Amino acid sequence: MPRVPRLEERRKELLPILAQAFGELGYRRTTTAELARRCEVRENILYRHWSDKSAMFVAALDYVHDLAIHTWQRVLGEAKSPAAAAERLLDYEAEHLGEFGNYRIIFSALGDIDTPEIKRALRRMYRSFHRLLHATLSDARRGRERAPEAEQAAWAVIGLGTIATILGELDLLSGKKRGEMIRRVGRALIAGRRRG
Repeated sequence: MPRVPRLEERRKELLPILAQAFGELGYRRTTTAELARRCEVRENILYRHWSDKSAMFVAALDYVHDLAIHTWQRVLGEAKSPAAAAERLLDYEAEHLGEFGNYRIIFSALGDIDTPEIKRALRRMYRSFHRLLHATLSDARRGRERAPEAEQAAWAVIGLGTIATILGELDLLSGKKRGEMIRRVGRALIAGRRRG
């Protein structure tokens, strides 16, 4: 029996591959045989790490979430002020939105929310994204009237990123135009309305 640290290490190695496969094929079309082929392991190896395909999918979704949060925290940490942090995050997303295709697993998951485990994972992910954005926007708006409120603005920023991704997938807006949209609309959401 492999030691637990080695299992965790191997799991971490496989997660990006699982996320890419689920993102490309969706949950329903992805088989464990295909996952094993892409991971270059036998199926029983995957089942040593996860109980079933649903657990593999949720783990891959959690991997994408953790990667996004880690990246956002790094970008926010590089800023010199709260207002600059929010703008820096917008600029980062304007440049890199959808760059690695990780959003595809999220879109795939949205088509499978009838699976309770997947729905719970998506809810956790979106709540986590919202908490980080809400805190960032609240800090950036300190001392100003908040219109729309930072809580609502955080959801709107998530929606902005989602619609920008869809516009790119459908070739409705170029990357440059999507970046401009994220910067312009995002800055309006960050700013809110000043008192006076």
